[in-house]
Amino acid sequence: MAMYLATIMLLGSGELGREFAIAAKRLGCRVIACDRYDDAPAMQVADAREVFPMLDGAALRAAVEKHRPDHIVPEIEAIDTAMLGELETEGWHVVPSAKAVQLTMNRDGIRDFAAKELGLTTSRYIFAETREEAMNAGVGLPAVVKPVMSSSGKGQSVASTVEELGTAFDYAVANMRGDRPRVIVEEFIRFDYEITLLTVATKDGVLFCPPIGHRQEGGDYRESWQPAPMGDAVLASAQEQAAKVVTALGGYGLFGVEFFIAGDRAIFSELSPRPHDTGMVTLIGQFPNEFELHLRAILGLPIPAIELAGPAASAVILATQESHDFAFEGVAEALAGGEADHPVDLRLFAKPNTLKNRRMGVALARGRDAEDAKGRAVAAASKVRIAYRD
Repeated sequence: MAMYLATIMLLGSGELGREFAIAAKRLGCRVIACDRYDDAPAMQVADAREVFPMLDGAALRAAVEKHRPDHIVPEIEAIDTAMLGELETEGWHVVPSAKAVQLTMNRDGIRDFAAKELGLTTSRYIFAETREEAMNAGVGLPAVVKPVMSSSGKGQSVASTVEELGTAFDYAVANMRGDRPRVIVEEFIRFDYEITLLTVATKDGVLFCPPIGHRQEGGDYRESWQPAPMGDAVLASAQEQAAKVVTALGGYGLFGVEFFIAGDRAIFSELSPRPHDTGMVTLIGQFPNEFELHLRAILGLPIPAIELAGPAASAVILATQESHDFAFEGVAEALAGGEADHPVDLRLFAKPNTLKNRRMGVALARGRDAEDAKGRAVAAASKVRIAYRD
């Protein structure tokens, strides 16, 4: 396979994996896209595909031994991390490291690591495995309840009474990934705003992208914008904490580090050792974008600078029902909102089916400032309609 710069096995082939696969193909890599269902977005641009549940360790090992990748790149949380650890000890390269993937797959691992081992600023929290433990959390009310293993906000809710803590526990367990009925109950932080700080661990040191602000609804992001306006001191605090945690986790790659910002305090929230959904704004707002940064860091390639093209934003395009026969409408109208210095673009993910509230695309825009860019992105997203045929 000398014709390829590297062979990369992608574990999870959704929209983030698709953009990463495109970046990898542009630099001459061979990409094997894996997911639990066929024709996932990244599979459509990859060299080969494997369809199996990522929690099936035997199937994961079989795929690795079949394709013999130079780099194993997780894109989702729900993976057999014990098998990844085994593979790493045998000499396979897990990105950024098996330790990072194991700790961040579950919220209990990364939260304890950040708070107890590294001393980062976090909210008060406990873990609960029963309804009674959740109802007796003692972190104050209101409280946020989340499954320790989930993605895109699934299973997350806010409880204002003790009784609601029990209901929130049931909801979290019903919507978790994996088979471990465990939730995190954490203090509700009355924050001013929240950010994602894309942090790149490279062989030459740690780099930061301009901070990304975002708005969540139902635990999942709806809009993101870059740069998020914030003071120098609180940004420096977030950067210091992010550098500390990614360095301790080890390996090279891009990490999405989330913080609540309350006054002059940056409070660590979560971390993903991979490109972040709110970071899709970088597809129009900066060079290299988050996917190209992840790839360059993994391959040990130079990153001379991270350049902001201008204030930018993304807004999601959601499905409203389940369907296997659908079409996108309004694309021309959405793209017509762009101007010479303030372009508008779309990413439609080509997922094979829709589900209620499933993210099917994003609108991207640049503007005079972050607020203007956000308005343009939201307007473009609103013009894209999904026509359901079944």
